[in-house]
Amino acid sequence: MELRPLGNTGLSVSAIGFGAFKIGRNQKTKYPDAYELPDERSVGTLLEGVLECGINLIDTAPAYGLSEERIGRFLAGDALRERVVLATKVGERFEQGVSNYAFDRSSVNASIDESLARLRTDRLDLVSVHSDGNDLEIIHSSDVLEVLAERRERGDIGAVGFSGKTVEGHRACLDPALGVGVLMIELNPTSTEQLELLGPAAEAGVGVLVKKGLASGRLSPAEALPWLLAHPEVASVVIGGRSLENVRRNAALLDG
Repeated sequence: MELRPLGNTGLSVSAIGFGAFKIGRNQKTKYPDAYELPDERSVGTLLEGVLECGINLIDTAPAYGLSEERIGRFLAGDALRERVVLATKVGERFEQGVSNYAFDRSSVNASIDESLARLRTDRLDLVSVHSDGNDLEIIHSSDVLEVLAERRERGDIGAVGFSGKTVEGHRACLDPALGVGVLMIELNPTSTEQLELLGPAAEAGVGVLVKKGLASGRLSPAEALPWLLAHPEVASVVIGGRSLENVRRNAALLDG
């Protein structure tokens, strides 16, 4: 699969990334249909297939339930960690069926430490802010970006990202003084509000990852992926799922 540069981070990511939400959480989702969580063996088979398809970006978060722990167990053997660009987030936790958000120094540091432990690694390639929608307040009035910069300097983090909700928030992150190297934006053929960010992000050397590229399963990959990846500023479209068949089908769309 094609690898694309992720802005000026020095990372190269597959044009399709694997979103690991569905291997860890099935409560309070935005998907149209309910689903069961896969068992441990199925998760291993799925992740093996993801790598075999040439997908090197795995995107997870503490708010994705069991996701980080399961990825950590999978990557612990056979030097698999070196083959993966491992991305997680800070800011949101999902506990007892409820999302809680915290962007203070103590909470962010604790979240990073816990992710490192669950993922069984000493370095997270990308850590993004998991915004609650109050993007500008988080950027300008919380400790989160300062803490992420400190942890990057310590070597715990490779790049800092921002997974926000608003054009204004993402545009603010293009200020080089903030140290944000990656934006994760919602974009698909039926949701184009953030399309205007692609040019400015490229000019700033900020990488772009796309979330909800299939509108949470409501759009056909054959329709959405070619449209998204025709924009060279898009480094990767992160697609969630539990089906290896679907992963292979999506990869084949790019290979064909």
